Order: sequence, then C-alpha cells, then structure tokens
Amino acid sequence: MSDKTTVELIVSLKNKRKITMLTAYDYSMACLVDKAGIDIILVGDSLANVVLGLESTTGVGMPEMLHHTKAVNRAVKNALLIADMPYSSYQLNPNECVINAQRFITEAGCQAVKLEWFDNCPKVTEQIVQAQIPVMGHIGLTPQTADKIGGFKCQGKDAQTAKRLIDQAQELEKKGCFAIVLECLPDKVAELITKKIKIPTIGIGAGIHCDGQVLVINDMLGLFERYTPKFVKKYANLSPLILEAVQNFKNEVIQEKFPAPGHSFIIKEEELKKVNGC
Repeated sequence: MSDKTTVELIVSLKNKRKITMLTAYDYSMACLVDKAGIDIILVGDSLANVVLGLESTTGVGMPEMLHHTKAVNRAVKNALLIADMPYSSYQLNPNECVINAQRFITEAGCQAVKLEWFDNCPKVTEQIVQAQIPVMGHIGLTPQTADKIGGFKCQGKDAQTAKRLIDQAQELEKKGCFAIVLECLPDKVAELITKKIKIPTIGIGAGIHCDGQVLVINDMLGLFERYTPKFVKKYANLSPLILEAVQNFKNEVIQEKFPAPGHSFIIKEEELKKVNGC
C-alpha cells in the first residue's frame, strides 16, 4: 500500500493538524525533504532567484521548471509534488494554460500546479480545474506581479486591500482550488481568510493561524545570502560551513594533503613493472 500523499489528504487535514510544505529544486535536496516527512514539496519558481541567480521569478519558463521538476520527482516517494506555473505559461499566454499545466502532470510527474493571483486568475484556474488538474492558489505578495502591487511588501494592511484578499480567496475556492498560499499578510487577515474558506491555507509570512506553513528551502538552511525575508527562520546556517569546507579542500590540494593514500587506487608492483617495461 502506497503512502503517497494525495490532494484529498491535504484537504482533509484542515482543522486536524498543521500542513508542512517546503521547496526543492534538485534530486539530492528533494530526497532529504521527502525523507523528513514533509507533506508537500513545491518546485517553486523561486528557482529563478536561489538556484539560477536571476532577479525576478518571471525569468524562468517552462523548460527550466519542467527540467527541475523532473529531477525532484525522481526523489519523491511520499510527499505531494506541486510545481509553480511560470509567469509566461499562464499570465502571458492564458490560452496555453491548460496545455502547460498538463505537461507538469504528464511529463514531470506532479500531482498539482500552483498559480499566483492576477487579473485573469479565476478564469485560468477554472479552465485548469475543468481539465482535471488540481490547482493551488496564491494570493497576497505575488512575486510574478510584484511591480503591480507596490513591490515586495506586506499586502492587506488596510481594510480595502484586506477585503480584496478575502474576496480573492473565496473566488479561488469557488473556482475549484484545493488550497491557497497566503504570502506576506497581516496575521489577523490570514486568520480571517482561513476561517472563511473550507480549503487549507498555507502561510508564508502570514502568521500562525494558517492551516500550514511553507518556506523556501535555501532560505531556511541559510544557503541564499543575497537577502533574507523577515518571515524566514533559519533552521541552519549552512553557507559558512560550506565555505569552510571548500576552503579546506583548496588548502589541502595546494599543500598536497589531498588525496591521501586512502583516497587513491593501487596497482600491484608486478603489474607496474610490466607497464614500466613496455
């Protein structure tokens, strides 16, 4: 019997226990995240920033997202695997949203896709859901369209914008989303949304009252040094350890301490004599 997490299981966890979600972008990291028992693994378009070094998530497209999602899928045995739909795949080309979503399912092995809110999000969500593809929504700070919402800052800090976010969440629920990411919202606004909808909310910078929490793995492990959002807790700071290891390698190679005999292969003396006699 498979222990694979399903969309139905995630939905059923609301009001029972908190849901855990982390990003992963490669096979090795995904193996560890899955082994730890995380409920949902997201191949986020944050790939653009923390793996590819791009300034904006809009810089990644279908080729990059499919490539990395396939790698993660090879590692995942138990978690629900979700991929971010890249900006160009549904916002620039809404007419291609279903075809692109299907590729994440059929080619990359996902169980669902995630969409960030934009003007046509309800229509696109409805089309993908009607194609029998589960959709996770994403409202609040939406990095793909941050330039249109005032930049990378907390959303919903006044009554008008908070009400708009509540309306967006309810609209996405109506269109068939099975869960919604709430990014950078006041905790009380996130609590209101969580209580008003029947599907799970997954918070990132949205306080304790959400049904679950997600972080970017590179942030929580201290592997991305360009910037650290306020909402990130570093559960480890691996960058200094990796830097020290690389520096030790460099020094030992220069000092001829590495490789040691234990890292080398040998040939029998009689065979070596035959080689030398050639």
